[in-house]
Amino acid sequence: MTDFAPRLAGRTALITGASRGIGLAIARRFVAEGARVVITARKPELLAEAAAAFPEGTVLAVAGKSDDPDHQAQVLDTIAAEYGQLDILVNNAGINPVYGPLVDLDLDAARRILEVNLLGSLAWVQQACRHPKLDLRGRGGSVINLSSVSAQTPAANIAFYGISKAALEQLTRSLSVELAPTVRVNAVAPAVVKTDFARALYEGREDAVSAAYPLGRLGTPEDVSGAVAFLASDDAGWVTGQVLNLDGGLLVAGGSA
Repeated sequence: MTDFAPRLAGRTALITGASRGIGLAIARRFVAEGARVVITARKPELLAEAAAAFPEGTVLAVAGKSDDPDHQAQVLDTIAAEYGQLDILVNNAGINPVYGPLVDLDLDAARRILEVNLLGSLAWVQQACRHPKLDLRGRGGSVINLSSVSAQTPAANIAFYGISKAALEQLTRSLSVELAPTVRVNAVAPAVVKTDFARALYEGREDAVSAAYPLGRLGTPEDVSGAVAFLASDDAGWVTGQVLNLDGGLLVAGGSA
């Protein structure tokens, strides 16, 4: 791993949806900056494989569904038992099982998207604040939510995903006020990042998609992880309620997700 300044030394972080892609890159960056990291994801085998690639003792994996209250409680109990503290919560888990226009959207799928992308994120914050041994609100810390530029501009064929992320951005702002001054709450909003999750948005036409970006390329998971590490650190000690666009200049140039 690349050496970074130990801005997160002595801190414990929880990252949901971290068996691959952006979540895994955030875990790598946090460990490189000195944090102890707990990662979660739905598939036990994939999660265990991801955790095994880290230096011994730096990462703990707990598999389960992100929006399952029992899983949430299990993860937080494990953190309390192993580390006795939680300082950083990254709500990265998200789904988008549908692709197409809103008029054809299956409403059960829409409800499921909201359950995971919005209510699941809120539930993690609630449980972390209520946990008797962790008490994120009492101890203080940082919450970072993973949004998307599709929250801010119409996005063909993934519109409801963007709608769920728009709600997540408002949740971010609202929580930043409610949990101040002890907990900072921010979000990052990437454009297209080269992951399996976003493959349908660029595969087979990456050059054409990249042409809309002033910086001339799509994002990488590392582009996102660096920004999240900043928001989690004391370097962002006076930053809360913000949504940081990570889009290579796409939106300012008039582009859309």
